[in-house]
Amino acid sequence: MGKIIAIANQKGGVGKTTTSVNLAASLGVLEKKVLLIDADPQANATSGLGVDVENVSLGTYQLLEHSCSAEECIVSSNAPNVDIIPAHIDLVAIEIELVDKDEREYMLKKAITHLKSAYDYILIDCAPSLGLLTLNALTASDAVIIPIQCEYFALEGLGKLLNTIKSVQKIHNEDLDIEGLLLTMYDSRLRLSNQVVEEVQKHFTDMVFQTIIQRNVRLGEAPSYGESIINYDVSSKGATNYLSLAKEVITKNED
Repeated sequence: MGKIIAIANQKGGVGKTTTSVNLAASLGVLEKKVLLIDADPQANATSGLGVDVENVSLGTYQLLEHSCSAEECIVSSNAPNVDIIPAHIDLVAIEIELVDKDEREYMLKKAITHLKSAYDYILIDCAPSLGLLTLNALTASDAVIIPIQCEYFALEGLGKLLNTIKSVQKIHNEDLDIEGLLLTMYDSRLRLSNQVVEEVQKHFTDMVFQTIIQRNVRLGEAPSYGESIINYDVSSKGATNYLSLAKEVITKNED
């Protein structure tokens, strides 16, 4: 039985999509069957795995509307063992359209829970907000990975996200776990980066992944070629970091 993991943080630019795409590709290379669901209207995870966003006719929007089945939305990506439910800019409208629907927080859960038997991992790339899309993702998930940028404002907003997760656990999904806090964009030369790592590890101890994602030029270049870091440059530091994270996730879930 597969596991559904949301990758969420309401702050933008912390590495959610980079993590979604490259963790999916790394798990795929390690012979796990993976489905990535792009739940961000920016659709960067979709283009990051080589899918042409302009040609998406069935995706997360239609899935949440229940106008098609999950199976109809799934397309193959250019990463081995990785499928994707793509997004399109039309996903922007879904929050307004769902607002007066009954059980609006459960739309994604109803649409994808049965897919757990077909995949080892289902990853959901969340939008940078705590709106209805992210709420749907958290309600549908077994766990959440929270990327935290190694910069000054990193911890700002983390409390708010943890409170949202507590509310979801209380009202919509009591089984939601925190898979881990993931430190991203780390630069060992900067004192500030090291202070953030120290602070997060001190406060959250076992909740923090041992793997730290370092700043890496190749990681930034890969999406413009529509490829994961594994396809683009498997020998890069970024690829090494995400493979290490994938191994940590697998070990944690197979113990």
